[in-house]
Amino acid sequence: MLKRKFGSRYDWKRIVERGYVEKYISTSQFEGYITLLQIHNVTEPLYKNYRGRSVCIADKGYSWLQHFPDGKQFSVTTMFDSTGQIVQWYIDICRKNGYCSTNGPWMDDLFLDLIVLPSGEIIEKDIDELGAALDSQIITYDEFELAWTEFDRIKTMVAENSFELLEMTHEHLLLVRGD
Repeated sequence: MLKRKFGSRYDWKRIVERGYVEKYISTSQFEGYITLLQIHNVTEPLYKNYRGRSVCIADKGYSWLQHFPDGKQFSVTTMFDSTGQIVQWYIDICRKNGYCSTNGPWMDDLFLDLIVLPSGEIIEKDIDELGAALDSQIITYDEFELAWTEFDRIKTMVAENSFELLEMTHEHLLLVRGD
């Protein structure tokens, strides 16, 4: 079974105090839900290691802006530090995005991920997990192919600086906050 991930991160125990808002946006550039998780307090910071560098992605004062575009096979989470600087963009490849009245927007994760650092560096993640999911029949061959096609498409667009959603991050942050 695929993991269903919610923008509210309602089940994330690390966050002990939070703020959360979601908004549906329909413009010529983007249509779908955007969520903002404001991390007021945590049990402990969350660090990830990328090619020998330790990067904090969740701590007191951080916020996560997540896009759930309608009819697309990806979701983008932008992580901001306590000063409002972008730490990274995390692009989940997914089977589907949707909405639930109790926990808000969600995506069904298809394992493959791309991380884009502010420097422009692209990091590929969880390639082995996709293969294992196919081998254990968690996903179908069609879903496997869908994941690779979308992964390659988005990776090319990011490398060519044409994945426009990354450029809309700050504008959408202001929209969802109501600034």
